[in-house]
Amino acid sequence: MATITPRETLDRALREVAGAASLDRLEEVRLRYLGRKGEVTASLRGVSTLAPEERPRVGQAWNEVRHGLTEALEARRSELEREDAGPRDDAFDPTLPGRRPAWGVPHVLMRTLERMVEIFRELGFDVADGPEVETPRYNFEALNIPEGHPTRDEHDSFFLGPELLLRTQMSPVQIHVMEAMPPPVRVVSPGRVYRRDNFDASHSPFFFQMEGLEVGEDVTLGDLKGVLHTFVRRFFEEELDIRFRGSYFPFTEPSLELDISCTVCGGRGCPVCKRTGWVEILGCGMVHPNVLRGVGYDPDKVSGYAFGAGPDRLTLLRHRIPDIRHLYENDVRFLRQFQGSS
Repeated sequence: MATITPRETLDRALREVAGAASLDRLEEVRLRYLGRKGEVTASLRGVSTLAPEERPRVGQAWNEVRHGLTEALEARRSELEREDAGPRDDAFDPTLPGRRPAWGVPHVLMRTLERMVEIFRELGFDVADGPEVETPRYNFEALNIPEGHPTRDEHDSFFLGPELLLRTQMSPVQIHVMEAMPPPVRVVSPGRVYRRDNFDASHSPFFFQMEGLEVGEDVTLGDLKGVLHTFVRRFFEEELDIRFRGSYFPFTEPSLELDISCTVCGGRGCPVCKRTGWVEILGCGMVHPNVLRGVGYDPDKVSGYAFGAGPDRLTLLRHRIPDIRHLYENDVRFLRQFQGSS
């Protein structure tokens, strides 16, 4: 059987070192040749069994293999470590333009709220807020919704105790405002409201509302219609057809709903408007005399109107978004579409 020479062993080992693609593979090569039971280590130990005259020559040859292989292993190790570490610091080019960090932008729903507030401020309304946790008196009784009234079931409230609940509408803020100041009053109140609704394409248990109120001498239904017509024109930035329909709300009399021509199909009829060409965007009406009396106002001397709109719904219509859940899922890909929108 032919004896493998030191030169042949070194050549084979160097090929394996050069072909090692990872530090783990390189360590396997080192152990195979230079480990305690490695080929080169075993050959060096075997020198002592040779004839005295052969030992110097053979020992020197195997030592040269060990030194050559050790140098090759260290060089390859350095190369692999540099590759694992990625680009070196000295590879940085300060003349290249910097990378601009990604800036956050207002959520499309917040942009809608801000735009609504801006429009009503221009129309002379102040902004008011109130507690999200209310008592039944402010959330129901003061709004002409007594115990046992069917409207309470429609709101399906989140109760926190016998006398506390999460507000189901922004109307309680109007009661707080009227109790705190005499007429004239002209405010809008944007905020979060809560109802036990299923989370689907058009409903959410958590959503936003903006309610408006004006009370003073000789405030009429015509004033209400004029304010809302101006709001629709400025918010949608196009001439949409509008109509008022009779409705019912316990805290207004008479009560109306405001429809606009569908922004998706232009009034021709589509699934969004249920093929009618019209979409309801808010409820409104003249403040019920019982509500005025409850806060200490004299309904024979002052009158007023109130309205309530859903910023969520207006956002869907303005931007033609088919599903309200998109507003709450925080999908960055979806939200980036509206970075330049107002």
